[in-house]
Amino acid sequence: MDKFIVSARKYRPQDFSTVVGQSHITTTLKNAIKNNQLAHAFLFCGPRGVGKTTCARILAKTINCENPDQYGEACNKCHSCVSFNEGTSLNIHELDAASNNSVDDIRTLVEQVRFAPQAGKYKVYIIDEVHMLSSSAFNAFLKTLEEPPSYAIFILATTEKHKILPTILSRCQIFDFKRITTADTVEHLQDICNKEDITAEKAALQVIAQKSEGCMRDALSILDKIVSFTNGELSYKNTLEHLNILDADYYFKLLEAMQQQQLSDALLVYDDINRKGFEGDLVLNGLAEFIRNLLVCKDEKVASLLEVVESFRDKYIAAGKAVDAAWLISALNVLNEAEINYKGARNKRLHVELALIKLSYLGQALQLTAEPAGKKKALESVRPVSFRNIPAMEPVVSRSTPQTVPSTGSSAPREPKVSVPAPTPASQDRPSGNGAEGAKLIVEAGVKPAGGASLGSLSKIRQQFSSRLQNNETQIRPLETDALAKAWATYARQLRENKNPAVQSLEMAALRILDASNFEVVTSNNLEQKFIEQEKRTLSEFLQKEFANRAISFTVIVEERPDTEEPVERPLNTREQFLQIVEQYPLVKELKDRLKLELDY
Repeated sequence: MDKFIVSARKYRPQDFSTVVGQSHITTTLKNAIKNNQLAHAFLFCGPRGVGKTTCARILAKTINCENPDQYGEACNKCHSCVSFNEGTSLNIHELDAASNNSVDDIRTLVEQVRFAPQAGKYKVYIIDEVHMLSSSAFNAFLKTLEEPPSYAIFILATTEKHKILPTILSRCQIFDFKRITTADTVEHLQDICNKEDITAEKAALQVIAQKSEGCMRDALSILDKIVSFTNGELSYKNTLEHLNILDADYYFKLLEAMQQQQLSDALLVYDDINRKGFEGDLVLNGLAEFIRNLLVCKDEKVASLLEVVESFRDKYIAAGKAVDAAWLISALNVLNEAEINYKGARNKRLHVELALIKLSYLGQALQLTAEPAGKKKALESVRPVSFRNIPAMEPVVSRSTPQTVPSTGSSAPREPKVSVPAPTPASQDRPSGNGAEGAKLIVEAGVKPAGGASLGSLSKIRQQFSSRLQNNETQIRPLETDALAKAWATYARQLRENKNPAVQSLEMAALRILDASNFEVVTSNNLEQKFIEQEKRTLSEFLQKEFANRAISFTVIVEERPDTEEPVERPLNTREQFLQIVEQYPLVKELKDRLKLELDY
């Protein structure tokens, strides 16, 4: 009894011409081999089971072939090809990065790269699932991948390109493998069935191709499984039963019952489906896909997106034309919501039946919510309400200063004239002797203030303010050197009592008076400046209170002062130490010159 080999291994392509569905990549590789334009690093990325590792092995075999044909294919007859087919070639090394992803594994690989091939032109290193390498392993691999020996070629394969470092991507030629189409998969499966003497219906092969979702390895595995189950006969019915797929006839029955609003028929069809062991989420998902196909059939431009069994294609197109697009879109929304909430439902069957009830009466709901034909005309006849112009309110003018408004025939009211004396520079900086006059507001045409307050209260506040300025005028003291130093020392003493670290910076600072209200604080470094800046607000309030002058302000600057600089001895470096020794002992230099020594300073 011969040993059984699965179809995915038995019918693995051995040259570029037998690779299915990746002609854009195989053509590029063959032209690169013929023109001798091979890169030193390749990155094959794409979904699972589409031929990445297979193409890497074919490329490794072809570039070492001794007698390639005119199309860039390997001969499969020379010593290199035979040893490769038998798995005994020493020029091809495969590494599974999923289990060998450490730095030590990559270092071992890099050490092997140093040895040239004993036979053949190239040593090829195929690293599968390269995205599983750690960051340290990637970094250890960078230099070798960028500048490998002339005989070394690296082929990296991965299903998750986004996990690879950009520095690795920039060093490789990237080939993106695409999913294998349903037609190519069916053709390849039919070819294998002919070689294996398997009786297979085309509809069954199409179901397998749709179930594999573009993965050839999955399609071949499903084929082997169903052939073992059916004893070499592949029928549409057996395929649906084995793959646990619901027949499309059930969906057509459900659609007919829901279109006719026959809820009882729809529930009976679902009961039949439930008795066969199909879960509710599978029914909801399949029905949503079925309605999606009907929606696709309504437009000839996207009819190519319809991936169904050919025997059902005409039936789908006829049903799609008979159903309204609004019903299909609304049904997809209902099914999508039901599928999302299915997991949280306690009674799964009732949850699916509620969705079927909604779909059964969906057409009636759409009719009720549709706008009546005459509504649009009614909306067009509606006109905006006209508002009459309301004249603006005239201002309330004070009785004491009446105004005469000339009659110009215009109803626009005249605004009251208010004049405020321009402030002098002295009044802007600090209060002066005539501060009471500067604070006086002259109203030529007063307007009654909001809140019902009278003008008498405002005049009372002005009188209080002017009297306060006159009382404070006698207490204002200009800045003097002795008084400022005394106040500065008082504040520093308060900081020392509170154990504030800024006290030392205040004591070491120098004061420089600029005018009667401004002075500078001179510090020797930035650290002292920052300490004083932290106390600036409270210090300014203290000085303003001491001198009774709210205009007092100061700035903190940094200046190098000669009295604060202290000479610092710098240690000698090695060169200066050597020169000092040579100056004291000249024979040391003579010994250095005779022995021709070179000192590393």
